[in-house]
Amino acid sequence: MTRQATAAIAQVEDLQVAYDATDGSGPPVVFLHGLAEDRATWAFQMATATSRPCFAYDLRGHGETSIGDANGTLQQLGRDLLAFLRLVSGPSTVVGFSLGGTIALWAAAHDDDGLILDVIAIGTSSVVGRQAAEFYTQRIAIAAEPASVPFRDAVRQDTAAGLHVEQSRLSEVTASRLSAIGDGQGYVNAAKAMRALNETPLTPDLARVRVPVHVVGGSDDAFCPMRASQIILDALPVADYVEVPSAGHLMNIDNPQGVAAVLTTTLRRDN
Repeated sequence: MTRQATAAIAQVEDLQVAYDATDGSGPPVVFLHGLAEDRATWAFQMATATSRPCFAYDLRGHGETSIGDANGTLQQLGRDLLAFLRLVSGPSTVVGFSLGGTIALWAAAHDDDGLILDVIAIGTSSVVGRQAAEFYTQRIAIAAEPASVPFRDAVRQDTAAGLHVEQSRLSEVTASRLSAIGDGQGYVNAAKAMRALNETPLTPDLARVRVPVHVVGGSDDAFCPMRASQIILDALPVADYVEVPSAGHLMNIDNPQGVAAVLTTTLRRDN
């Protein structure tokens, strides 16, 4: 099963949102990428993991989506998702990686209209520690000049740390991520939202989530290790856990087949 995606643009409140979509049957699936990525990160999974209709969109200021009136908050990014579900896809399963998973969990905790059917949160955190907050502060300080050597070196360093298997593709993946970052505005906006989880964790809000959440970890994820998943699992009313083998944080690069296999099993079970 391999399907071709169609690219489109939609006006979603203050944003011109770029997204890819595939046809299918059953409840839709909406994919959210991580920081310094764009919707292309989900191409393999959209083509192979499910026969359900799929949508993957570029987050605010990433890829081809406009920045709009960005305010650097998780709340705004979560409302962007709810607006996309309301205006474009309809009620959907939401699959989010890293930043995208955090956005999905916030939205699920604040979804009053039944737009989110369930969540698959991959390599996700609901709180960041002091060291991670300092990391975001450092990246924000240099992302204003995304073409600069310090920022490009930082993205390469972060990419290397996120790969466990595919280190030979470091230059290729770094270039792809820099392209997704573009002028850096979306990167800075999202990094500010994640940094705020140090002082205001999302974890307490997770008790409000009333849909099933499937937490997915990478076997060798240094950024979101098992303890990050356990914090989320302990806070959620209904949740389970599965691990992708041979995968660091960038598991869509390290083991795309493993991610697709997890999605196939989970989406079939929830359909």
